[in-house]
Amino acid sequence: MKAVVFDDFGGPDKLHVAEVKRPTTIAETVLVRVTAVSVNHVDTFVRSGAFKTPLATPHIAGRDLVGRVVASSQADFKVGDRVWTNSMGYEGRMGATAEYVAVPVDRLYHAPDGVDGLKLVAAVHSAATAAIVLHDVMQVQAGQRLLIEGAAGNVGRKLATAAGVTVVTTSAARDFDQCQRLGSQACYDYQAGFEDQLVRDEWTFDHVIDTSGRVALATNLDLLRLGGEVTLITAPKDDQFTFGVRAFYMAQKRINGFVISHATVDQLARAAEVLNQAFSAGQLLDDQVSQQHFSDSPRCHQWLEDGQDGHQRFVLLPD
Repeated sequence: MKAVVFDDFGGPDKLHVAEVKRPTTIAETVLVRVTAVSVNHVDTFVRSGAFKTPLATPHIAGRDLVGRVVASSQADFKVGDRVWTNSMGYEGRMGATAEYVAVPVDRLYHAPDGVDGLKLVAAVHSAATAAIVLHDVMQVQAGQRLLIEGAAGNVGRKLATAAGVTVVTTSAARDFDQCQRLGSQACYDYQAGFEDQLVRDEWTFDHVIDTSGRVALATNLDLLRLGGEVTLITAPKDDQFTFGVRAFYMAQKRINGFVISHATVDQLARAAEVLNQAFSAGQLLDDQVSQQHFSDSPRCHQWLEDGQDGHQRFVLLPD
């Protein structure tokens, strides 16, 4: 079968389509014929070696796929079932960008009937990240105030749909209408000194989520209420932040870091349940999908690394 592999770490040019042995099912796995695979920034981190993790041999790229079951000894998954997963290609598991993938049963989820598979696989990475950050990492509660920075991005849009909380967002002014449709009750232009405007408007928050890496940590901490917390899912380009420690600890504030590659099986399963309910209701499927093929993997990785994706989600189809 064909798969997208990289023989050693490096740039996007390390990716190539190769003929590899088709996997067979073993205990606790299900064999899936792949319909489509999404490409995420974390895929570029694994390929480059920036994210250190054990890899299967051969090194097949990709983590998120949608497809159909072709062999299974598991009672919950029958041949022909449409399924998805979002945690392949790291911690020693086979990558997703192959014609057939053996998926551990505890990392496989049914795809809801009637939901477009390409839109589903394009959404699962950002939507699962949002679900786990909101419910498991921050444990957001109804009535709280949440500031989302970079709300027009893939993860930011999913976070902005948080129910039962007051959501405030930062984005480019051109994205205000979209943020308001998603649930933002106040929109601020991140290029126009938004922190001063927030202070003038007397906003303080229980939670701040930085999806952009463009805001000083000290600024975000100043916007928190007593006991509030900042969650980072990215970092500034220079990889550095400074903040006043005394005010931080005296106000009992917290800083969280989150990457979905460290999410537990239980966290992923809970997120999958939330996502499937939303997908069935036609929610969280607003990503702009750009269809590519396995052989286009190198340029998709390059576009992501160069920031030329334009908020598109690249979805690869078998050649």
